[in-house]
Amino acid sequence: MDIEALLAAFKEGSIDGEEAARQIRAQFFTDLGHTVLDTDRARRTGSAEVIFGAGKSAGQISDIVGSMVEQGTSVLVTRLNQATFDQLENLPPDTEYHAMSQLLWWHKSPPAALDNTVAVVSAGTSDMPVAEEAALTAEFYGNTVERIYDVGVAGLHRLLARMEDLRSARVLIVVAGMEGALPSVVGGLVDKPIIAVPTSVGYGAAFDGVAALLGMMTSCASGVSVVNIDNGFGAGFLANRINRL
Repeated sequence: MDIEALLAAFKEGSIDGEEAARQIRAQFFTDLGHTVLDTDRARRTGSAEVIFGAGKSAGQISDIVGSMVEQGTSVLVTRLNQATFDQLENLPPDTEYHAMSQLLWWHKSPPAALDNTVAVVSAGTSDMPVAEEAALTAEFYGNTVERIYDVGVAGLHRLLARMEDLRSARVLIVVAGMEGALPSVVGGLVDKPIIAVPTSVGYGAAFDGVAALLGMMTSCASGVSVVNIDNGFGAGFLANRINRL
């Protein structure tokens, strides 16, 4: 029920003031005790609230997912490890869980497919969990994703063999650890926006992704933006926004 209908129902006396106030509040947030769910976010931003699973108990996540499903809101949970997923209760039967990327999703209805492609490019196989978080996030919102994996600069011919796929994408997500050079290389080859994702993959002097982060932020290639270390979700979400422009 929208606000105008609620006020009309209150005016005609079919609901009292307390119930009207409760339903109006529910248009904007739902207080679950442990979590205040932002139910107005989809209207404000075009995308419903996303659940960050790390640090939350299985009971808390189950409550949040249940509330969103009850309200008819599509659900995306990030950083949900297998052990916590195994403890979740009362999930809809068509819920999907992707163990590598630690993503869970449920769609109220399938998202409308977008015409343009998002390319997700990863330097090495070790970067795949972050790359998959980015790719699946983009797919959750209806984007077609082209995966171009294990094409790091140590074997540049692997990347050059995929030039047609790189250049046909509307936006590219480039994921790399170690020294983080791949986004700069891709940035010199394409005319599309690049979202660079540093990963925590690498030996000691990589400082758990700080070396890749700094390398990407000081890239000499134009058109490269950078998200936080291992933030595949942030890259996939931003790529979706760009692809919808």
